[in-house]
Amino acid sequence: MGFHVNTASRVPIYQQLVRQVREAIARGEFRPDERLPSVRELAREVAVNPNTVARAYTELERDGTLVSRPGLGLFVARPGTDLTRAARDRRLRELLDPFLTEAVHLGYSADEVLRLVARQVEGFRWPGDGR
Repeated sequence: MGFHVNTASRVPIYQQLVRQVREAIARGEFRPDERLPSVRELAREVAVNPNTVARAYTELERDGTLVSRPGLGLFVARPGTDLTRAARDRRLRELLDPFLTEAVHLGYSADEVLRLVARQVEGFRWPGDGR
């Protein structure tokens, strides 16, 4: 997995890294229990301050995406189902509303959005799909 940062972006670098790690996990590029690069390794790879990488990793640990194993490093956490179905549905709706609002403003029809989403779904690793 090649990480990259856009220093011209308004999105803070640590948030860019958080998004890239989450997406890599969702796409199956990182598997549960797989070790991530150390803070120093990743900082060197993307040419940023190690504190920036540490901040990204801390956020990912805090939200349960990564787990620290003392003396071994950071690893992709196993997917959890700590949230109830209602809480997970609510979180997903909170993410969908801005996406759908943007699609409406861009002039897409509901059918066009559904087709685009269906096409994008194919690039992700879903629980229980065996990929």
